[in-house]
Amino acid sequence: MTSRFTELVVDCHDPERLAAFWCAVLDFKVIDRSEGKVEIGSWEPAVEEVRARQMPPTLMFIQVPEGKTVKNRLHLDVSPIDGSTEDEVARLLRLGAAKVDVGQGADRNWVVMADPEGNEFDVVRTLAPPRTVHLIN
Repeated sequence: MTSRFTELVVDCHDPERLAAFWCAVLDFKVIDRSEGKVEIGSWEPAVEEVRARQMPPTLMFIQVPEGKTVKNRLHLDVSPIDGSTEDEVARLLRLGAAKVDVGQGADRNWVVMADPEGNEFDVVRTLAPPRTVHLIN
């Protein structure tokens, strides 16, 4: 007997707003929504696929009345795939993220950010292929 990691749930005030933000960050789409709940993912889960192998989890945003009060004990790390970490941080700032200080110090190779409701996440190393410089003789 075993289980699968199928969803990561985020409590929030505005599920639609956070789902839209994270869809833009991760290039996900909304796969389910109901009163006070929005689920997003890179794929639409089917029981047969989930039973066959571990698939990427979806993100589910559920409306709750209380606000965030302390640093998250769990957070997401995101890796840019087609640009530098600095370029991705700039893009995420335009989408509504903010840089935050959770005591990480300055000598780190990642950037701590927060989504529009203050949930921390890290932008880590880029996965983009190195750019080739062509010299002309």
